[in-house]
Amino acid sequence: MYILNDSIDFPNVSAANEDGLLALGGDLSIPRLLNAYHNGIFPWYDEDQPILWFSPDPRMVLFPEDLKISKSMRQLFRKNYFEITFNKNFKQVIDNCASIIRPDQFGTWITSDMQEAYIELHKMGHAISVEVWKDKTIVGGLYGIWLEDKKVFCGESMFSKVSNASKYGFIKLVERLKEKEVKLIDCQVYTDHLASLGAKEISRRAFIEFLK
Repeated sequence: MYILNDSIDFPNVSAANEDGLLALGGDLSIPRLLNAYHNGIFPWYDEDQPILWFSPDPRMVLFPEDLKISKSMRQLFRKNYFEITFNKNFKQVIDNCASIIRPDQFGTWITSDMQEAYIELHKMGHAISVEVWKDKTIVGGLYGIWLEDKKVFCGESMFSKVSNASKYGFIKLVERLKEKEVKLIDCQVYTDHLASLGAKEISRRAFIEFLK
């Protein structure tokens, strides 16, 4: 196990254990976070843990051309059922992602320090948010890191207060990123929800190649 020091450098991702855990410690400074994402690494830890850094193998990703839109979702889009905005209220999105109650999950990994760091990344143009509205009330959203030079979006978290809200926002984001010639959307780890949208697992080695 690697323990980080003042240097923002990370060990090679091949050193991660079978759970994808690569290192612990360090801080959430902007240079360290950006270096992490550019090397296929992200922080993921609970409030009572040190900062844990992961690079899982396999890696869950969505290639934009593989995006699946169900018949029921297409009907919602035809009705313009939700209103979508981008970067209108990043703080509200990350606050909701941190506080939303999720099945089989105790507490949140989006600690107060994480929120502060990602809000700062947003102010610098590195983190983006999608807000989903219904009747002028925010009902869903998501946020993540946009590696513009790599054409890779690293999804961090999403929330939904009504059925299909986060999925609606995610699809709209993928469509927007297609205009920016995105190569892939990093979904980090497998979930049935992401698989239903067309995401799949690839090897860590293949993922790192996209970042190069």
